[in-house]
Amino acid sequence: MYIVSSLVKVTIPNYLASLPIPDSIGGWFRLGVRDWLALIPPTAVVGGISYYSYLTIKKAREAGNGQINPIIRKDIQKVVDFIDIEDITEKAVLCRCWRSKNWPYCDGAHGAHNRATGDNTGPVVVRHKPTE
Repeated sequence: MYIVSSLVKVTIPNYLASLPIPDSIGGWFRLGVRDWLALIPPTAVVGGISYYSYLTIKKAREAGNGQINPIIRKDIQKVVDFIDIEDITEKAVLCRCWRSKNWPYCDGAHGAHNRATGDNTGPVVVRHKPTE
């Protein structure tokens, strides 16, 4: 713990204080090669943190606002479908990922969804065995 404390309280502030950061815009033009080289590591760290933050925000935006259904019947308040068991001859494969273009039936869109999100969703398979 002492190492972390020393790093945060002493080493990093001393390093930042030693950086050749000019007080004016004209001072940037008077920096030498050695000064510019000294500014590369902190610039890379700030750039890396910024890029990682950008990717995190981008991923959160792509995930949406927590809604599961991205496109199916967005004009109604609640999507409800009824399928009569008598209409199923042998089996019906129903979508659970909400990405199927053939809703409520599965078209395999969950495969791309799973690869993109790391999810493991799949269809619901309803089998109908007629009584003899």
